[in-house]
Amino acid sequence: MSIESKERARLMALNLQEKINHAKKIIRQALTRSSRDDLYLAWTGHKDSTTMLWLFRETCREIKSPLPRTMLIDDGFLFDEALSLMEHVKRLWDVKVLKLKNRDVTGKTHKVGDSIEVSALNTMNRLELENFGFRDDAFIFSPDSIVCTHLMKTAVLKQFVENSGVKALSTAIRWDEHEARGREKFFSPRANPDHMRIHPMLHFTERDIWDIIQQFQIPVCSLYERGYRSLGAKESTSKTSDIPRWEQDLESAPERAERDKEKEEIMARLRAIGYI
Repeated sequence: MSIESKERARLMALNLQEKINHAKKIIRQALTRSSRDDLYLAWTGHKDSTTMLWLFRETCREIKSPLPRTMLIDDGFLFDEALSLMEHVKRLWDVKVLKLKNRDVTGKTHKVGDSIEVSALNTMNRLELENFGFRDDAFIFSPDSIVCTHLMKTAVLKQFVENSGVKALSTAIRWDEHEARGREKFFSPRANPDHMRIHPMLHFTERDIWDIIQQFQIPVCSLYERGYRSLGAKESTSKTSDIPRWEQDLESAPERAERDKEKEEIMARLRAIGYI
């Protein structure tokens, strides 16, 4: 076992409070390295990113620092329930949210399955497809296809970082949720454009997240109570149980089993092009 693997195993074996303390340590380092205007938190209203927001809020209160702003990438397939949760938390915790959206793409479609002509897109989107290696004349508007994910999420985030002077972005990914994220580090430099990805929750497990939510009464999206396990695009995410998420057997099946299989199989490539 490599030194990195041993360290990952050590951190994942910590008790819950020790994991929380380590996450706060990473957050304090992030707040020291970046100013409030340079650092954004990626927030979706889902369980992990809301827990990360809570960790930042608690840390900021402890060190008497203002809470960084958050950003949401709206790919056109967001659950209304997640948006409602975000509105509630925004008021409860005084959170500032910036919504990003590729309106050039969404403005050329009405529903999933529509065909979009590449020639109809603006220069930025055509260039993104060209650099991505996409050579077809058109593509199908589908929430979790690699082409749509790139245009609706990765390209939007890239443009935001380039134009806004963002130097750091914190996300709520975890080592255990997908093998493509199994070797991520707490501080991960990214290029094109240059910025730092901060991952303070890598060492948490899915069970840890629910234990934190319940122990500290963190607001959570109502879909989890209805049996949803991992939330993605609403058109391609289904539930596999009618019992609340935290009461399900979390260890016997992959966490993202309800998500679109094509996207799950290409996570490594998405990571390489800048996907969160």
